[in-house]
Order: sequence, then structure tokens, then C-alpha cells
Amino acid sequence: MRVNRSVKWALLFSVSVLMLLTLGTYAGAQNEEAPATTAPEYTTVPATDSLAMAPNDSTMLAKEIQAMIKKEQSSFTYRIKNSGIGQNYIKGGVFMHFLLLSSIIGLVFIIERLWTLSRARTNVRALMGRIVRALREDGVQGALEECERTRGPIAAILHSGLMRAAHGPDAVAKAIETSGTVEMSFLERGLVAIATVGNIAPLLGFLGTVSGMISAFAAIAAAEQVSAKLVAKGIQEALITTASGLIIAIPMNIMHNFFVAQIDRFITEMEEASAELINELVEMERGA
Repeated sequence: MRVNRSVKWALLFSVSVLMLLTLGTYAGAQNEEAPATTAPEYTTVPATDSLAMAPNDSTMLAKEIQAMIKKEQSSFTYRIKNSGIGQNYIKGGVFMHFLLLSSIIGLVFIIERLWTLSRARTNVRALMGRIVRALREDGVQGALEECERTRGPIAAILHSGLMRAAHGPDAVAKAIETSGTVEMSFLERGLVAIATVGNIAPLLGFLGTVSGMISAFAAIAAAEQVSAKLVAKGIQEALITTASGLIIAIPMNIMHNFFVAQIDRFITEMEEASAELINELVEMERGA
């Protein structure tokens, strides 16, 4: 049970697509905020019968324009750009791109860990019952086959221990310890990335706030008359990155602690299963 390369490719693909959508939305909003150029004035020419537009033609043109406007407003990009989240994202500045990228990375690792740990869960009591029964009826080979039919890290470490059953309980304990270290490193994979995102997201938010405040004070210094609206707008835009960083960091820390608790439970179950297997092998050796 190992993570295949499709997870990595999914991460790269999702980051690329969402970054392209974000940059496109940001560029479109910047174009809308740009001042419109003044249309050139033309001399009015009296309409003649040959040049006058028929009422039906003008009605059709108006309907076509309305249909085009409705089609544009129903597009996915237009809805995101004009939503509250999209407007706040644009106001947050360039640091919102880094926050979006970090949130995507953290989300991908969270989904991957949820899927991996859900597949690693095993009913330990039922598994140990089947292994002990196979040991007593079919010997070590039957217990090995039972472990091979069960997925998960607990079955893997028990399988490693049973492979050394012919060398005595001490060799079994050593093999279980080595296999347990390997399985634990696999279960903890990705937690560093989640913790890193949870730590750097508030820092990126604070950095965006500082950058926004610098820009706001620069605008205040350049303005001849300072108004409360100018100051409030600059501070509001600067604080968006801080709020975004905290919104990203809180779920990341919660999920990181949740995964740590799940892994601690796996460790306890591994130790209990290993001790029970070694005790059963010792009893079988004494009986023989």
C-alpha cells in the first residue's frame, strides 16, 4: 500500500489549472478597472431613407446584445470574478496568489492522507483472531497467507514478524520493530507539508498586510486631501490577506492534529498486535 505517482501529477495539474484561472481572473479585473478611453466624436449625418435602420433590425440587434451579455454573465469566470470571494481576492494583491497556492498544496495532501489512512484502518481484534486460529490449525504458513489477504500496516508488520518465526521470538520482535519503523514513516508522509502550510499561511497573510499598509500610506502621502474613506479602503484591502492566511491555517492545523492522533492509535494497535503474536509464538514453542 504505497502512494502512486498519480497523486503527485494530480497536485501539479490542479495547481497549474487553478493558478491559470486565478491569473486570468485577476487580469480581467485589472482590465475592467482601467479607465475607458474616450470615443472619438464624429459629425452627425442626417439619416436618409437608404441609411436609416429599420425598427425590426434595431430590435434584433438589441436582443442579440442582451443574449451575449447573459451568456457572459452565466460563465464560470464571470461568476467567480464578480463574487464576494473573487473581489476580495483581487483586492488582496499579489500575495493572494501565494496563499491560494499554499492552500491547494495543503488540500491535496489532506485528501491524500485521508484516503491513505482510511485504507490503513483494520479491525485488529478480528485480524488477530484469524491469525491465531491459522497459527494453531495450519502453522506459520497459514498465518502468513492470512496476513497477505489483509491490507494495512498492521498486517504488514505481522507478516514481517512471521517471516522470521523459524529463528525464534527474538528475531520476530526485531523484524516487527524494523517493519514498524518503515510503516510509520509511510503513515507520517505528508504531515510535514500540512504543518508547513499551516505555519506559513499566517506569515504570508501578515506580509501581505504589511505590503498593503505601505501602499496605503504611500497613497495617503501622495494625496493632497486625506479622507477617512481613503484610509479605510487601504486598511481593508491590507487586512484581507491576514484573514485569508488565518482561514487557511486553522483547518490545516486541525487536520494535522487529527492525523497525528490517528497515527498514535495505529502505533498502539501495532504494539498490542505484535505483543499478542509474540506471546502466541512463545506458547507454541513451549508446547512443541
